Amino acid sequence: MHRRACCPGFTIVEILIAIAIIATLVAIAIPVSSHFIDQGRIARAIAEIRLLEKDITTFELENGAFPNSLNDVGRGTLLDPWRNPYEYLNIAAGGVPKGQMRKDRFLVPVNSDYDLYSRGKDGDSKAPFTAKASRDDIVRCNDGGYVGLASQF
Repeated sequence: MHRRACCPGFTIVEILIAIAIIATLVAIAIPVSSHFIDQGRIARAIAEIRLLEKDITTFELENGAFPNSLNDVGRGTLLDPWRNPYEYLNIAAGGVPKGQMRKDRFLVPVNSDYDLYSRGKDGDSKAPFTAKASRDDIVRCNDGGYVGLASQF
């Protein structure tokens, strides 16, 4: 019997099998972790919209009218978790075209005071929640009674 006197170690086949196993585990883990990252971003956007609501309410109580923009409450530079500015539309001031107001699946405006929302993961949005671009938006509806995904309203 002839034995090889070689350094102990892994063969190429063993290394390739180990790499294949690691790649399979990574392929499984990425979609799961990206779902949790998305859920965290949605939760952060909801919390920030609630914070903005408080700032807007404080402004309205002190000035007798809603602000014209988020700059008026010192939050004009606040970005949502996807690095887009929050959208604000003062409906109570009047003069807002119906086409700009956010609308539910029945095309009824969802707020009577102001619209406040994030354009979501895709960074795009349309006024009706039924539009594909609006499904991932984080919206404020029912004059603050609901804050969450437009697709769940």
